[in-house]
Amino acid sequence: MNRMDGKIAIVTGGARGIGRAVCETFSREGVKMVFAVDMAAGDYSADNITHIELNVTNREQISAFIERVKNEYGKIDVLINNAGITRDALLQKMDESMWDAVIDVNLKGVYNLTQAIAPIMMEKGKGSIVNIASVVGEYGNIGQTNYAATKAGVIGMTYTWAKEFTRKGAAVRTNAIAPGYVMTEMMATVPDKVLDPIRQKTPLGRLGEPQEIANAILFLASDESSYVNGHVLSVNGGLRL
Repeated sequence: MNRMDGKIAIVTGGARGIGRAVCETFSREGVKMVFAVDMAAGDYSADNITHIELNVTNREQISAFIERVKNEYGKIDVLINNAGITRDALLQKMDESMWDAVIDVNLKGVYNLTQAIAPIMMEKGKGSIVNIASVVGEYGNIGQTNYAATKAGVIGMTYTWAKEFTRKGAAVRTNAIAPGYVMTEMMATVPDKVLDPIRQKTPLGRLGEPQEIANAILFLASDESSYVNGHVLSVNGGLRL
């Protein structure tokens, strides 16, 4: 039996990188339908992946989309809050627009989707929410005040929701993945002089691959992790020990 058989899943930031790997992994694992939510275009060959152009900061778009899914399928089993952006700069050079943009997508976007979907899960009595944090949210990073703040905030929301969504007996689990440095399209533009020190600091001697993060997300999304709630799983090759 496949691990996502019969499930309805939503993956934000599903067009590229980790999000795309998650959608394709869910597809192979028998998901009934996974909605790849992204502002960017997405082209998928599998029949059980549907691309949805949606801005996670737009609550009206979110409401209409969630209502559509609820009407069509009657449930939402899995939410992967993966959408995120960076606007890096040292604090003294970070203008307000850089701060606001990252906060809106990385933090408020997670709040928006979860607020819309968690009640549906609680009504059904079961669900899995996986928030994508970051090693930067755990330990900080020079030039990423805004990004670190959002990812630390995602971890805080994860702990809170793990308590809130189960308080009336529903098995709605909330967990987080904190990836290390992963070779996505965004990371491919970073020069080797920046990446080489990261590789050297990582005991496994390399950056992660999107599929390796997707594998961890699959575990937390599936019923295999039915007793895991309120946990932050670091997937960073041992970068922080």
